[in-house]
Amino acid sequence: MTTELSLREKKLLLQIARDAISRALQGEGQRDLVAEDFPSQLKEPGASVVTLTINGVLRGCIGSIEASQPLIIDVRDRALAAAFEDPRFPPLSSQELSEVEIEISVLTSPERLNYQDPVELPDLLRPGVDGVILRHQYRRATFLPQVWETLTSPELFLGRLCQKMGMPADSWKRYHLEVETYQVEKFTEGEL
Repeated sequence: MTTELSLREKKLLLQIARDAISRALQGEGQRDLVAEDFPSQLKEPGASVVTLTINGVLRGCIGSIEASQPLIIDVRDRALAAAFEDPRFPPLSSQELSEVEIEISVLTSPERLNYQDPVELPDLLRPGVDGVILRHQYRRATFLPQVWETLTSPELFLGRLCQKMGMPADSWKRYHLEVETYQVEKFTEGEL
């Protein structure tokens, strides 16, 4: 995804996410999104993260990091996974659907961040702008740019991301981790 989404496209993606969850809760099959008439940009490959909250509290969050399918399909699949497959939560219930607010983050392609010494890393990150992916051997974890709202220090951000990856918080200082950054276009039902 290289072009900003229009207001209409954002609303369509939010509608696709809510419709997919609603259909699943009612035991209905999913719509054939590719065959339907949607703007061409939404049919291009895209990566997304769908976050569900109830009264501002996380209720599910699942995403993809790399574009591997049309954005409309990716959003639908991530919405279903956030509602029913996030291992941190029980599956969403029909009673919760009306309370859920959906947030969609559409990701740019990740770019490798080159650095020589781990002490340089905090200064290379742009708080509030960059989403970060850390990799070490078989482990991988990411935080969206929105996470900077609660983890404002780059050192704390990196430490918590290491912990999310299943490693000690200071691993970013001790190892030369593979680091990638990306940006997002984020929108919620409440904003639109």
